[in-house]
Amino acid sequence: MVRQSKRGNRQAFEAIYRKYLDPMLTIAMNLLGDAGLAEEAVQECFIRFLRSLRDFTLHGSLKAYLAACVANRARDFLRQRTRRQENSLETLPEFPEQRTNIPPPFESAVRNEQLEILRRGLLALPYEQREVITLRHHGGLTFKKIAAAQSVPIQTVQSRYEYGLKKLRLLLNGEEIQ
Repeated sequence: MVRQSKRGNRQAFEAIYRKYLDPMLTIAMNLLGDAGLAEEAVQECFIRFLRSLRDFTLHGSLKAYLAACVANRARDFLRQRTRRQENSLETLPEFPEQRTNIPPPFESAVRNEQLEILRRGLLALPYEQREVITLRHHGGLTFKKIAAAQSVPIQTVQSRYEYGLKKLRLLLNGEEIQ
């Protein structure tokens, strides 16, 4: 699809967009916690990708490339905020429902509640830990690719991942997240 897009095939680019839009929005939401900023970050990444298609060379997976782009843009948005507020469990924003196949009502309610608790826990983590966990699980990036995207040693990425998961487990097991 990338090759066809490079040749000007609009339908190929639209197929890429449709395929990766939801996963990239999930990554952006997990990193930013704000639906408007998440949509803006993802749209900017797709626009940049489209503009760079002529000279674009894919090394690895397109999903990993786009996930790294979204993470970089999310980092830029967070840097641009004039005041950094530490997220507390009480001040975390509400999340919109994700688009999914509709399971039975009870299963859906339980699943949505569990996802909301997990999202709130993720947002309570320091940004660096949240980014590594999100890129690893939702972006499918290896620790090596995350290290390259963040310009840090791979050991730093692995530590952020390990400490982030430990902190997330403590938050989810030790405190009620509302």
